[in-house]
Amino acid sequence: MRATTHYLNNLKFILICFFFLFLLFLIFGSSFQSSPQISSSIHPINSYSLEEKQSRDCPTPPLTPTCTKISPSLANALVHYATSNITPQQTPKEISVSQRILHKKSPCNFLVFGLGHDSLMWTALNHGGRTVFLEEDNSWIEQIKRQLPSLESYHVVYDTKVTQADELLEIGMKEECKVVSDPRFTKCQIALKGLPDEVYDIEWDLIMVDAPTGYHDGAPGRMKAIYTAGLMARNREDGETDVFVHDVDRVVEDKFSKTFLCEGYLREQEGRIRHFTIPSHRTRPARPFCP
Repeated sequence: MRATTHYLNNLKFILICFFFLFLLFLIFGSSFQSSPQISSSIHPINSYSLEEKQSRDCPTPPLTPTCTKISPSLANALVHYATSNITPQQTPKEISVSQRILHKKSPCNFLVFGLGHDSLMWTALNHGGRTVFLEEDNSWIEQIKRQLPSLESYHVVYDTKVTQADELLEIGMKEECKVVSDPRFTKCQIALKGLPDEVYDIEWDLIMVDAPTGYHDGAPGRMKAIYTAGLMARNREDGETDVFVHDVDRVVEDKFSKTFLCEGYLREQEGRIRHFTIPSHRTRPARPFCP
């Protein structure tokens, strides 16, 4: 009986052990089966976080590109030249000479002797700067203003004739014409004195001499315009001014540009246009009129 009882007790113990082992198997088995479900439920969260981080670090471009308006001066120029049969007075190669300087310096102060079919182009190339035109023909100014009211222009009265060029060249060689000063107060007789005060007060970065008329003997000629452009450039407080003279194939423009803008300051000639770079003479009072 004791042996039977002992046997029964051992059997119970074995069965209990198997029962606990079976429970442990069920518990661990369910854990292993559920763990992929947990990891799979976590995976999209991690994936979303990664995508969200990437979107913050590297924002994707918008589906539709942003619209940037062109400048009003450029828009006006495009419309004007697209609807006009008249081309600018200068050739493309001649225009490129001053265009390169404008590309470097604009927005800047740009003074142009002459109001013509290329005026809107110069204003557009100097977008954001100030471009001023000086014109001899008042009726032409009114006509251009009706077509292009945004252009800034002033009427200039010239009291010379092309036939006086040689006489004015001699006057310009006098000592008082080599003294650098404000054109309004110089004693030199070939300086323009009747311009608006703001034209004298502004330091011009570029000056274009393409007027007044100079192709016939009774025309005003560009003698005073060329001399005054050189004097303004020399009289600036510091820095330098790029001066351009058009129609240098003519005698007056050729002689006066070489004499008063100086061959030593000549940088380039393309076709009928010359480019001079004239430094301030006020920073070095002893600097000669021509290098």
